[in-house]
Amino acid sequence: MKRIMIVEDDNAINELLTDLLSDEYEVIQAFAGSEALRIVETEKLDLIVLDLMLPGIMGEEFIVTYREKSNVPIIVITAKTEMNVLANVLEMGANDYIAKPFNTVEVVSRVKAQLRDHQDDFQTNPIYKVGTIEMDETTREVKVAGRVISLTQKEYDLLKCFIEHPKKVFTKANLFETVWNEAYFGDDNTISVHISRLRKKLSEHSGEDIIETVWGVGFKLKVID
Repeated sequence: MKRIMIVEDDNAINELLTDLLSDEYEVIQAFAGSEALRIVETEKLDLIVLDLMLPGIMGEEFIVTYREKSNVPIIVITAKTEMNVLANVLEMGANDYIAKPFNTVEVVSRVKAQLRDHQDDFQTNPIYKVGTIEMDETTREVKVAGRVISLTQKEYDLLKCFIEHPKKVFTKANLFETVWNEAYFGDDNTISVHISRLRKKLSEHSGEDIIETVWGVGFKLKVID
């Protein structure tokens, strides 16, 4: 499922956009520009819907900062309709804009168009960065703190689960069914053994346990800056 971040400080508009898009996409909400910048450090996104007049940092500053490290499409939704303002945000790196008050049908249409137009970008540039970990899907190379580590296929696939969803707690069943593509029948030591090996390899480079055990639930990624 594609992941979209809504950055809008007006609660009512933020909730409206979230309700509008959440049936088809996974939606992350942010209510300030500074909050949005923190989120993009740990979350993999496919599109951002951005207001310009935001607390923390303004939308224009967010665009400039974010464009230094990502080509994920940005749709600006703004009450600023002056042509020079709109031209400016497009030059900064925004991909499209919608004027407020907006039509919900137009929003859905513009979102689908941007996701469709940038589909090849996501497929040809699949690089994940979370904390000190960098994973390149093209080369299947993993770096921790700038140093390459050697992983088996299953270790790589397990780490990818955590990297794609850095805040999620995974049960053993989640991991087994995703990585091994088989039904999980409980009391299987396979996950524990592979997690232990992966954790050891990661800690040798980071000096810390990057994968945490959540007792009684499963495992999650510990993001280390």
